[in-house]
Amino acid sequence: MVLGRLTHYAFDAVLISAFLAGMKRSTGLTPSFKKEGLIENPNVNIWIDKYLGVGEWVMDTSVALAGSSGYFERKR
Repeated sequence: MVLGRLTHYAFDAVLISAFLAGMKRSTGLTPSFKKEGLIENPNVNIWIDKYLGVGEWVMDTSVALAGSSGYFERKR
């Protein structure tokens, strides 16, 4: 039960990260944590960068898999 809940939360976190990566790709908007006093701990900034990097990786992998699949086609 605890393992299932933990897996669910981890999957949700990856989906949110991938959503933010897609938003960055399509609009150029990205979350800003540079404001004074918002996050002062440099370790937290490192973890946020890693978290957003996971979303970038998921987005890249998803696009690569969809592009090599016969079920999707590119329209420009």
